[in-house]
Amino acid sequence: MKTVISILIILATSTSYGQQATTLLSEVSAKVRSYDNIQIKFKYTLTNQKEGVNQQTFGDLTLLDDNYVLNMLDITRMFDGTSIYTIVPEDQEVTISLYNPEDEKDITPSQMLTFYEKGYDSKMGIVENIKGRKIQFVKLTPIDSNAEIKKIHLGIDKQTKHIYKLIQIDSKGTKYTLTVQSFKTNLPLSKSLFTFDKQKYTTDGYYINQLD
Repeated sequence: MKTVISILIILATSTSYGQQATTLLSEVSAKVRSYDNIQIKFKYTLTNQKEGVNQQTFGDLTLLDDNYVLNMLDITRMFDGTSIYTIVPEDQEVTISLYNPEDEKDITPSQMLTFYEKGYDSKMGIVENIKGRKIQFVKLTPIDSNAEIKKIHLGIDKQTKHIYKLIQIDSKGTKYTLTVQSFKTNLPLSKSLFTFDKQKYTTDGYYINQLD
């Protein structure tokens, strides 16, 4: 009888933690969608102890609805709602491709702050005190057992309901960590920020690679 009671308690606690996680994620999503636009600066690290890989870089992302501009590794990637523009100054090349959601298997920049809304089971994780901020982690497990990413830990600032950290671990043990260093909202963005100026890049000598 004690064993049965223990199992029931564990199940009840697990269900409660799952409901708490769902509620918290809904609050985060509502907060994200309440802003006209969002701009974050972040640190991105890639580590794999077995392979001896430890890389770190920095970047920034500006979001307006589904449109975005991502600057990372000296490359700019822009999405205007229809096409994706990858601008590589070192090679003086711009690659233009039509957006097809079926081709996207990873979390896209547009989804970075809302990807958890579907496709994952969630439960509450640990709480960490980071520089005076209480960060509640939520454990996300892909419903698709064939997904390349096997585990995700999403760190959420309990006070602001903003995402602070995103940790992804794939089937090979590689860990991808994105840590938000600044989170700004409702900025006076230029109307041309998400508009690709083909004439400008052509004049500057860039090769325009238009994919089908």
